Parts: sequence; structure tokens; C-alpha cells
Amino acid sequence: MAIQAVIFDLDGVLVHTDRFHYEAWQRMANEEGISFDVSINDRLRGVSRMESLDIILEKSERSYTQSEKEDLADRKNEYYRELLLQLTPADAAEGALAFIARCKEQDVKTAIGSSSRNTPMILERIGLAHVFDAIADGNQIVRSKPDPEVFLLAAQQLGVDPAYCLVVEDAEAGLIAAERAGMLKAAIGAAFDSSVADYRLRNLAEMAEIVFG
Repeated sequence: MAIQAVIFDLDGVLVHTDRFHYEAWQRMANEEGISFDVSINDRLRGVSRMESLDIILEKSERSYTQSEKEDLADRKNEYYRELLLQLTPADAAEGALAFIARCKEQDVKTAIGSSSRNTPMILERIGLAHVFDAIADGNQIVRSKPDPEVFLLAAQQLGVDPAYCLVVEDAEAGLIAAERAGMLKAAIGAAFDSSVADYRLRNLAEMAEIVFG
């Protein structure tokens, strides 16, 4: 089956901002006196901001109202956005721009499918804001991964049947979302060993053989 579109997750695939998420959550947790470490952070991969907060608050000795949770999530996002100002085009994943350029040459469409509401800012910082045919992100969806909404929205924006789309993901939740969307799935990074994946990538350069043969 010919691949007509490639849909990329953002964090962990086209840019690595894990360290910024960790630092921002750590700062917020410290301020609240909540235990937070790498093992908890690993559970947040591919999960929405509010769902991530709920996981972190499992370690809290007090309960929070919905309004207080929203304030905590906003505080974390402020810290995160401050850290994102450190990003430059040099932080874009190696081979990303070259692969996207080849997709354009071969009439294969490209899109972002990310749960992050910071997608526009991140893409601008790494110099990829205007290279995709469509961008579906956390500002446009109601349900985060593993719900397939963001990928189905990206396919709709592209005008491509989901069956002809390939999703590139670094999180198990994202791969499950792609499977539920009826799309092909390529795992990279932390999701490399996932049993859900159709393909496993050590780097984006390996995408060429999958897409173009």
C-alpha cells in the first residue's frame, strides 16, 4: 500500500524537549512539596498536560480542586515556555528537514499530529513552522492520545484516507492512537521496542526506505 502522507508527533520525534518538561514539572512539584522523579516523568510521555498533572498529584498529601489543578498546570506551562526559548533550529531532529523536502518532491504530504498546545511556538523556534501541509495539535482537539482524534484530524486536513497515512511516534500512547485511527505506525526513540509498531526507526533517515522504497 503506497504511503500518501506522513504524520509526525512533535516532542521526541522532530525535537527533543523531554528535559524541559521534566524541569518544569520538577519545579512545580518542588514548590508544592510533591515527590517527583524520572520514573514518574516516564509515565507522562505522550500524555496530556492535565492527565500528567493527575499522575503527579498521586504523590500529593492533599487534594486539589479543579481550579487549583488548572492553576498548577498553567504554572508548569509558564515554566516550560520559558525553557522553550532556549530552542534553536539546531535542535530539530537530524534529517528531518531533508526528509520533509523529499516528501514534497515525491508528492507525499506531511503533517504534525501532537497533543501539545505549544506546537506553534516549538515549530517556530526550530525553524519548521512553515514546512508542513497540515498541523493538528492540542489547540484543536478535545481528547488526547491514545484517542485517535489528533491523527484523524491531521488526515482530514491533508485530505488523505487514514489507511494511506504513516504516523511516526515515540510514545506507546501515540502508537495506540495511530492504530485506532487505522494508520500505519513507525516507532522511534522511547517507543522503539513497542509491539504496536509496524516499523521501528533508529533515526529519521530510515524513513526514506519505508516511504519511498
